[in-house]
Amino acid sequence: MYPRVMLVRPRRNRSRPALRRLLQETRLCADDLVLPLFVQEGEGLASPIASMPGQARLSIDRLVERAAEAEALGIPGVVLFPVLPDEAKDSRGSTSSKPDGLLQRAIRSLKEALPSLLVITDVALDPYSSDGHDGVLVDGRIDNDETLPILAAMAVAQAQAGADLVAPSDMMDGRVASIREALDAADFTEVGIGSYCTKYASAFYGPFRDALDSAPREGDKATYQMDPANAREALREVELDEAEGADWLMVKPGLVYADIIRLVRDHSALPVAAYHVSGEYAMLHAAAERGWLDYEACLLESLVSLKRAGADVIFSYGALDAARLLARQG
Repeated sequence: MYPRVMLVRPRRNRSRPALRRLLQETRLCADDLVLPLFVQEGEGLASPIASMPGQARLSIDRLVERAAEAEALGIPGVVLFPVLPDEAKDSRGSTSSKPDGLLQRAIRSLKEALPSLLVITDVALDPYSSDGHDGVLVDGRIDNDETLPILAAMAVAQAQAGADLVAPSDMMDGRVASIREALDAADFTEVGIGSYCTKYASAFYGPFRDALDSAPREGDKATYQMDPANAREALREVELDEAEGADWLMVKPGLVYADIIRLVRDHSALPVAAYHVSGEYAMLHAAAERGWLDYEACLLESLVSLKRAGADVIFSYGALDAARLLARQG
């Protein structure tokens, strides 16, 4: 007599909606999200970004309105990117640290109107640079050490305006240490650094560069952003940025680098953020417009996948849509 083989039925745990909710391993909520916003000069302006449906370059007054909408939906913070005209750009990004610069005015307006909202600011040269690079271009190459004091001054100017967290996305060596030293020397010891420690030279940034008009005028960013084929190199960047004083670690892009999110999560105790980037967001809209997929369902599935991979924080252009959908689900 052979023992009877018991049929195992995992489907029992999926049989009812209430049971599925009870046993759900990964939960996404509005508290996990950060909304990226583009700010431009002017008043009463919302200039649509063709390659990013639903997104716009906003004047400061409209920016405050959009941020208030995010806060009302339970989104804890926004991250800001300035859109500057060509005449405001030069090879050293001179306008980046001016107290009356566009980004600094936007920060002050947000903190005045919405004091409890977390305001995160981008630290990189490309929005301000006539060359479109994240560092200073000297004789056809990016001069790392020439760039560091510019980034540090930019971060201090943002902190003076009221930024809660500065987020260097430039990928210059040593920039976290330079920024931390400058912030501490200016008595901004409580302003955090959310480092883009593993930012890849990705083809998924195209719509973002359209929005900022920040594509490199010559060459590419492969000498400072990471090779998409590399994973172990991410751990070296993590170790360096932790040692230099980073408070958060960012992986960018998100969806196509979920393995890197998990790698960083498994090797660091710091909060890990993932950026659901412009190309990943735009693809969902483009496919949905053709009737090939359900935008809302795929957006939530995409964001859940980033959290399941290990992200504590998710930057997404779909944050408002996601927060509304999550509120609807109760």
